[in-house]
Amino acid sequence: MDGRSNSLRGKLACRVVLIETGSELVLLDTGFGLLDVHRPAERLSRFFLRLLDPDFREELTAVRQIEQLGFRAEDVRHIVLTHLDFDHAGGLDDFPRATVHMMRVEQDDATAQRSWLDRQRFRPQQWGSIARWTTYDMTGDTWFGFRAVRALRGLPPEILMVPLAGHTLGHAGIAVREPDRWLLLAGDAYFDRDELDPVHPRCLPGLRFYQWLMEKDRDARLRNQALLRALANEVGAGVKIMCSHDPRELEHDSGRTLDTPAPAELAVAGVGASGSLAVRGHAPRAPRSQD
Repeated sequence: MDGRSNSLRGKLACRVVLIETGSELVLLDTGFGLLDVHRPAERLSRFFLRLLDPDFREELTAVRQIEQLGFRAEDVRHIVLTHLDFDHAGGLDDFPRATVHMMRVEQDDATAQRSWLDRQRFRPQQWGSIARWTTYDMTGDTWFGFRAVRALRGLPPEILMVPLAGHTLGHAGIAVREPDRWLLLAGDAYFDRDELDPVHPRCLPGLRFYQWLMEKDRDARLRNQALLRALANEVGAGVKIMCSHDPRELEHDSGRTLDTPAPAELAVAGVGASGSLAVRGHAPRAPRSQD
C-alpha cells in the first residue's frame, strides 16, 4: 500500500495545501475534519472505516494546523475541492466563512447518491456548508494540454481549476502559480509517484486495486494520468505535480514525517518546503503555498 510497510496495511497521506493570497487564506481540499475525528461512526461509512482505518488525530486536522500557524478558521475564505470524497471534504464544516469551489458535475453526481458505493464515499453528513458551494461547468482555456481550465470566482487568476475526470466524474486538479513555478495538486488522479515515471510507470498493488475500486471513468482516468506523466517529464515546463495520498511525496515536499503537524515557527520564519507562507497583513502578491 505504501512501499515501505512490512504488512498488507500501510500509511497514506491525506494532503491539503494552504495558500495565502495576501488578504485571505485559500485551502485546497480539507482532509478529515474535527467532527470526523470525534464522531466518525456518524459521519463516515462502516465500509471505509474498516477498509482504511483512518488515523483520527485532532492536531492533524487542517483547522488545528492552521491555528498552529497563527491563523483562525475564519481566515480561510475559500476552499477549492479536487472532489467530494469523504477524505477530501470532511473538514468543510470547520471553516464557516469559506466559499467552497468544485466542478458542477461533481456536486450533481455526489448529491444524486445513485449507487451503494456512492453512498459510502459521498457523505452528506459532511456537507453543512452546502449553501456556500459554488460550481463550474466544463468550459475554459487550455493549460499545458488540459482543457476547460478556468479561474475561479472571487480568487486570484493565479489559482486555476484543472478538470481531471476519472476517479470521480467531476474530479479536478488545482493549479497555483507561484513566483517561480506552477504547483498542481492532482488529487486522486494518481496515488503512487511512480505512476509518473516516463519509461516504466508503475503502481503499488494495493493502490492499483483501490484506484480500480473507486474509478468512475477508467478511460478518462488513464488519459488524464498520461497527460500528467507527460507534463511531469517535460523539460522546462516549470510545473511541480503532487497527489493527495503518496506519503513519500508529502514527506519530501514538507520536510516532515507523515504524522507530524506543521510547526508553529513557520508562521514566524515564513519558509516552507512547498513555497512560503507569510504572516497576515502583507500586501497582495502572487499566491504562496504550504502543506
